[in-house]
Amino acid sequence: MSPTPEDQLANLLDVLDLSFEGRTTVRVASTEGVVEDLRDSEGEVYVGRSQVMPHGRVFGGQVLAQCVVAAGRTVDLDDGDGPRHIHSLHGYFLRPGDDKEPIRFLVDRMRDGGSFSARRVHAVQDGRILMSMITSFQELAPGLDHQIPMPQVPAPDELPPDAEILRQIDHPLAQHAAARAVELRHVDPQLLPGSAIDPVERQSVWMRLPGEVPDNPHVHAAVLAYASDYSLLEPVLRRHGLAWGDPRLRVASLDHGMWFHRPARVDEWVLYTQEAPSAQGGRGLGIGHMFAEDGTLLATVGQEGMVRVKES
Repeated sequence: MSPTPEDQLANLLDVLDLSFEGRTTVRVASTEGVVEDLRDSEGEVYVGRSQVMPHGRVFGGQVLAQCVVAAGRTVDLDDGDGPRHIHSLHGYFLRPGDDKEPIRFLVDRMRDGGSFSARRVHAVQDGRILMSMITSFQELAPGLDHQIPMPQVPAPDELPPDAEILRQIDHPLAQHAAARAVELRHVDPQLLPGSAIDPVERQSVWMRLPGEVPDNPHVHAAVLAYASDYSLLEPVLRRHGLAWGDPRLRVASLDHGMWFHRPARVDEWVLYTQEAPSAQGGRGLGIGHMFAEDGTLLATVGQEGMVRVKES
């Protein structure tokens, strides 16, 4: 029997519920004559499991999200101006991970300033770094405020769930995608084998979790990061008339940047608008903006990926 959306949601939240494994010290080989930031620093280690994937490799968005959770667990400063929330992350995907083995997250407390906190996180499996990320947190503060407008697109209730279409495709990858924890609704037609593809370099996708998520801002930010990795390279494929399942395609995420502008709830609809300004040298760049249903700009995302098309 296929897992229900409630089962998938519970599974995702469990994957993000990392366990504290202990403390460590991040050491520098020599501290003589160097500035304070290069001296030994305190760190924490967290461990988490992975979602099972058809190809056995860990989903990159999962590692992104777990790094956000691990870093957030160490940001406990509150000097009276309120807690600090994540406002940016920059990470590199270095190696694929095995979905059957645990992943450890080594968090380095790089700096705690008057209003900002910086953390470095290494996701490690079998002594090898899968992902390296630096992320920054800030207490809420007043300041200049403006945003770009949300584009006019059909409402999510006017669109069929992606899962309904994917369940009709007799392929393990399609069946796995149909059972994702995050509900997706493409405004533009999905990139399915045999479908007619309009060669444009942009698309929009509605997304949300199909159940209530605890009121923890680090968890909502983590799920937003998780979902940001699903489809951001699709505009690259769309621009060149390519569909998922094309046997010539070789696609992998290389790096990921994300800026969190305003608080988000991932159990409410989020519009993810995406474009691909460039593709070259076997790489493609995706840029995305995330909006709440009322038009509030929540986040901006950038990712470069390897996108290769083998001729034989």
